[in-house]
Amino acid sequence: VAGDGAEKDIAQFMSETGVTFLNTTIATCAAMLGWLLMERILHGKATSLGAASGIVAGLVAITPSCGAVDITGAIVIGAVAGVLCAWAVGLKYKVGMDDSLDVVGVHLVGGLVGTILIGFLSTASAPGGIDGLFYGGGFGSLKDQVLAALWTILWTGVLTTLLAFAIRFTIGWRIPEEAEV
Repeated sequence: VAGDGAEKDIAQFMSETGVTFLNTTIATCAAMLGWLLMERILHGKATSLGAASGIVAGLVAITPSCGAVDITGAIVIGAVAGVLCAWAVGLKYKVGMDDSLDVVGVHLVGGLVGTILIGFLSTASAPGGIDGLFYGGGFGSLKDQVLAALWTILWTGVLTTLLAFAIRFTIGWRIPEEAEV
């Protein structure tokens, strides 16, 4: 194995892995802090549930972009995801949405934040990155990310609707209220 380039491949893999791990950790911390800041502003106190939700929001948001951004991008993605996900989870109470696990507020919003911000924050200096809008790459990457996000929403929306109707007409959407208690 020695001498056939394996050392270079291993070093490159370890470098890419390190960047990905570091970006994931940093974005997660930034999202937690962003969420806690929103709680503090909106409710006067930060909570441990908010910290945990912020951590999940950060993990969701950085997943599509952890190999395409640098540390600054990871901080921005995490912070924006923490703030927007906290806001989205709070919004469910105002619109009366039944989302007990905060799936929409954390996963949908966090995933969209992470996906779209690649178009702004990706950098060619990252292992899997090309320059995004903020690094002089133009609108091409941003356009691709927005179109991919919209296509994913359409695709999953149609399939989810079909599955929901299948469930509705077979076993029903909800169990009786007496069985819930």
